[in-house]
Amino acid sequence: MDKHVLIIGFARSGAAAANLLQNEGAQVIVSDPKLDSTDKKVMTLKEKGVQFTTDQSVALLNDIDLIVKNPGIPYTIPILTAAEERHIPIVVEVALAQKYIQENWIAVTGSNGKTTTTEMIASVLRTQTGDGHVLVAGNIGTPVSEVAPKMLKDDVLVTELSSFQLTGMPAPKPHIAVLTNIFASHLNFHGTRENYVAAKMNITKHQTAADFFVVNYDNEEWRHLAEQTNATIVPFSRKGVSEAGAYLKNGSLYYKEEFIIAADELGVPGTHNIENALAAIAVGKLMRVETTNIAGALRSFSGVEHRLQFIGNFYDRPVYNDSKATDIEATEMALSGFNVPVILLAGGLDRGDDQMRLLSAMKQHVKGLIVFGETAEKLAAVGKKIGIPVLYAKDAPSAVKPAFELSEAGEVILLSPAAASWDQFPNFETRGNLFVDAVKKFKF
Repeated sequence: MDKHVLIIGFARSGAAAANLLQNEGAQVIVSDPKLDSTDKKVMTLKEKGVQFTTDQSVALLNDIDLIVKNPGIPYTIPILTAAEERHIPIVVEVALAQKYIQENWIAVTGSNGKTTTTEMIASVLRTQTGDGHVLVAGNIGTPVSEVAPKMLKDDVLVTELSSFQLTGMPAPKPHIAVLTNIFASHLNFHGTRENYVAAKMNITKHQTAADFFVVNYDNEEWRHLAEQTNATIVPFSRKGVSEAGAYLKNGSLYYKEEFIIAADELGVPGTHNIENALAAIAVGKLMRVETTNIAGALRSFSGVEHRLQFIGNFYDRPVYNDSKATDIEATEMALSGFNVPVILLAGGLDRGDDQMRLLSAMKQHVKGLIVFGETAEKLAAVGKKIGIPVLYAKDAPSAVKPAFELSEAGEVILLSPAAASWDQFPNFETRGNLFVDAVKKFKF
């Protein structure tokens, strides 16, 4: 490859892209205003000939043939708008790896549940192929360009793809695409809901009839969107809308007419995890995994960190960390999984969402509410409207003490913020980790 490539934004995906491009013979420049010159990855890549700069002026575009941008960087920054005017292609790191991906490519997207579904699918597939032949990458953590070049013909690659990544992929063509759901999200990046939906649907746009589109049929819009695909549709439904694929019926999960597992045998709670499991069942069946292996994987699957993660029983109170619940729908789903009273810890960045949408779920499941962050007052208004105790805390970790004091033995303590963490923390992982630490250190 005799190309001059500009990488905008370093981080893990930028480092992986730089390494891959350098190995392919490209001339690579990495631009990041927050560049840490002491980073070991920076020093290693410099030794290989990669150039680094903190500059992001338009002058950097001279002689550039391709731009690889960090998925989260908006297209509206000056250097990218100038690049579009010059018709310089702009892609994300995943796009570089596509040519290395073998035929067994499974891609998962959705507003909620995509990480858990990705991990569930991988767990199901590993029961049949073994750990070494199932590779997991993408938005879930490991860049695809670190994994795909090592992929063997019989390997299976399971990728989680965000709307940011799908926007920067010209022609993704997974053999099996999975859509967990679509809710309004990331509109500050995409501009409109239509753009966001189009980004999500890019996962199936380039599929053919020989491919499969596994899609949640429990919403009329999602069923309508599925009609856009050229792939073979495999629906899944928790509400029994369709029995053509995977579905829930009388408390059990089926694929077509075959019983797979009882819902109460799943290793993780919640109606949303039933949906995730149905998607995993559909993929498992398409990949010819034995039914007993699928059921065994779903029984033993214990969840993903920060996603309705069971921390343990403390003073006879089950405690869950659902810090990844950064929108109202995710918190509604989390609450629906419990049939005992819940002490809900919620709050975070105010993105203008109507917290009153939580009214029904909170009225049904929440005994007490502890709020924090920018959305504290909006959430408190919901709690006061349904007449439950409402307490205020500084942040998620400091909400632990009043949560234990407000709860009784057998009642669930749940961190499910219904908001992003950026008003108080750099990311949801930090928020969740500090909450877990506070729980483990708490003494009555």
